[in-house]
Amino acid sequence: MKKLLLSFLLLNSIVLTAQNKGQGNRPSPIKITGKVIDRDTGQPLEYATLVLQRVRNPEKVTGGITDESGNFEVETPPGLFNIRVEYISYETYELKSQTLRASTDLGTIELSVDVEQLEDVEVVGERTTVELRLDKKVYNVGSDLTVKGGSVTDVLDNVPSITVDVEGNISLRGNESVRILINGKPSALSGLSPDALQQLPADAIEKVEVITNPSARYDAEGTAGILNIILRQSKTAGLNGSINAFGGYPDNFGAALNLNLRRERFNIFTTTTYRYRDAPGNAQFLQENFDEDGNTASFQDEFREYQREDDGINTNIGFELFLDEDAQSSITNSFVYRRSNGDNTVDVDFFNFDALRNPTIQRNRFTNEDEFDENIQYSVNYQKRFKKDGQLLTADYQYSKGIDIENSIIEEFILGDNIQLPTEQTINDESQINQLAQFDYVHPFGKNNQSQFEIGYRGTFNTFNTDFVFGILEDGVLDSDPDFSNELIYKEFVNAAYTQLGTKINNFSILGGIRMEASDIGIELVNTDDVSEKDYIDWFPSLFFGYELSEYEQFTISYSRRLRRPRSRFINPFPSRSSNTNLFQGNPDLDPTYTNVFDLGYIKRWDKITLTTSGYYNRSTGVFQFITQETGDFVEIENPDDVANPIIVPVQVRTPINLATDTRFGGELTTTYVPKRDWRLTLNLNLFQQQLRGNFTFTNFLGEAVFQSFDADNFTWFSRLSAKIPLPGKVDFQTNTLYRGRRVDAQNVNKGILSTNLAFSKDVIKDKATLSLNVRDLFNSRKRITETTTENVFTNSEFQFRERQLTLSFLYRFNQPQNERDKREGRSNGEDDMEFEG
Repeated sequence: MKKLLLSFLLLNSIVLTAQNKGQGNRPSPIKITGKVIDRDTGQPLEYATLVLQRVRNPEKVTGGITDESGNFEVETPPGLFNIRVEYISYETYELKSQTLRASTDLGTIELSVDVEQLEDVEVVGERTTVELRLDKKVYNVGSDLTVKGGSVTDVLDNVPSITVDVEGNISLRGNESVRILINGKPSALSGLSPDALQQLPADAIEKVEVITNPSARYDAEGTAGILNIILRQSKTAGLNGSINAFGGYPDNFGAALNLNLRRERFNIFTTTTYRYRDAPGNAQFLQENFDEDGNTASFQDEFREYQREDDGINTNIGFELFLDEDAQSSITNSFVYRRSNGDNTVDVDFFNFDALRNPTIQRNRFTNEDEFDENIQYSVNYQKRFKKDGQLLTADYQYSKGIDIENSIIEEFILGDNIQLPTEQTINDESQINQLAQFDYVHPFGKNNQSQFEIGYRGTFNTFNTDFVFGILEDGVLDSDPDFSNELIYKEFVNAAYTQLGTKINNFSILGGIRMEASDIGIELVNTDDVSEKDYIDWFPSLFFGYELSEYEQFTISYSRRLRRPRSRFINPFPSRSSNTNLFQGNPDLDPTYTNVFDLGYIKRWDKITLTTSGYYNRSTGVFQFITQETGDFVEIENPDDVANPIIVPVQVRTPINLATDTRFGGELTTTYVPKRDWRLTLNLNLFQQQLRGNFTFTNFLGEAVFQSFDADNFTWFSRLSAKIPLPGKVDFQTNTLYRGRRVDAQNVNKGILSTNLAFSKDVIKDKATLSLNVRDLFNSRKRITETTTENVFTNSEFQFRERQLTLSFLYRFNQPQNERDKREGRSNGEDDMEFEG
């Protein structure tokens, strides 16, 4: 195992560590060639490692790996070298003090199997590991079978601490105020809505950084924390990649291509995905209406059927240029293009009853929505590494532009008498232009560079434009209603600067920093000439302590201040019209939510068990709370049986406001048990108490001031159990079960949700391909069931965003290191790796 670890670290140093440049004229490089084979079978060994280590300066190491024919070819300056050829589970071939002055062919090198090492071989790339850093946890996403053919949101839904609800909204420790970054920066890949992440394939992800308490170097945005999604980028020389084709039921098919071409002075990479998805869903709203005296006045049952057809393409193309021979400086350019077309329908049946629940009227409301979504993004990154290990300067610029156009035609019929009500049309045209400028500098100092100073700047300049039109469609001509049509221009410019200082003394680590963010917010409703501005400067300190009891046991404790700015649907003031009695409407006048976060972490590893725990305390002010209230409007429906007495249904609207103070404290536990090789059982449990305190006053349709207390105390929890075991025939099996406990907020009681995923996987074609079958939501039980109580209305609702999904995928890897299976059938023991970073 020690040999394997040494080999792994050495390979990384070969590929990633830059070499110091010499002075003056340098001799012409020479080529070292040869071939590596298995001594017993004569088969070539692909991805064997050639190591060239200078005798007089052992820190200078170069080398390369073999291709599929076992051949290698490496350029190096002449000199005196120790030569080694290494391969996992094979004995190392070694030549000491070899003088290489001209191009040399080492001939055919035969490697023998190391029987002792084979018993202990551990394939790191095959599993999901966790690394505990001072300010984050890093989950290296390995062979999670249940997400094969899936998307980023499917991967996130399997990471401890993270849950994805029925609408695709992402929560961290039960809190939706989470900031999503891709490769450390905001990205067009995350789009204007959670749907955008579903265009990014699961296979494109290398790891997920869960930052529950970010340090000053990160955006202050996100009171729950930050999820940083790191995309794969191969470090292997030559052309390599993979192609993944998948299909499923309900209709769901597509393909993803990952390519990487790496040469000595440049690297080209791309991920391109096409996906078609037909995602049926359903909902129901059982509504009881009361009069002023609290007596039942009427009932309305509303049943919805959703059909979401979407096809889209997503491509990310990058070019990395190394500016010097030792790759100490580089410029990376990347271009992202994402486009999707949607054809969505919502079929709503309304059944109205009187106070005695006698049927009065039945109607149908049908919405057909055409949606077009397009995003482009260009980014450039400059990186300069200095001679001092860890000294780094980076500079970034990013520009992105996106549009999302939804054109909905809404028809309504009174059934039985076949009466058609006026046809409605809504056009929601959203666009955004985002720019980012950033630089960061890291300077290590002190004995063995145990201390580190950081300073940086980030400016984000975002403009969101929403043009909303609502009206009546007659003979193909839209007669817009000025009371419900308007244009919103929302500008958010944030300039931020930070500095932080960290050091490690023996087993003790400390990291402290301060971040300043100056925000300039502009809000304009064009048609009504409503203009407002908000300017504020905020300071966000952070402090982290860590203590390493041993290599297998560590503690961390931390504090930071965070904020949550309103985004997209929260600030869009234009109501949805799928239902004309239950509306959703944003609020452009929202202010940020501020949170103080305290976190205590602990990790312990035994031979077969790894335990990660944390306790946390968050206190937030000005919390966004969705409230439901009666607008004072009524939908009046002609009653064919009694024209003089039409059916009257009150209109309710759900909207966010800065309502409450939210205090939550809880604990989290993740444990992994590996009873034997290739088995892995993981349990994640999160329990927390939430206390909401807030009051709200509004004027009802009678002109009366209504005071409501939204104080609520809620204890809830969620748990995820994952099991991965081998089956006969070299088939892998995995299942994940998630339970999310009952939740209570200001006006709602959300019942618990239980869902189960399972998957089977088998390597084929000499382990170069993988065939996988997975089922998401096996029991079709992933539904949000809610009871909502307002002054005059009680609603029992049930919502299922996506029904059970079955997917079959085929992944083929070419010229790619065999991360997922060792060719000699060595297996991972599944233990979690740990790294403590000062």
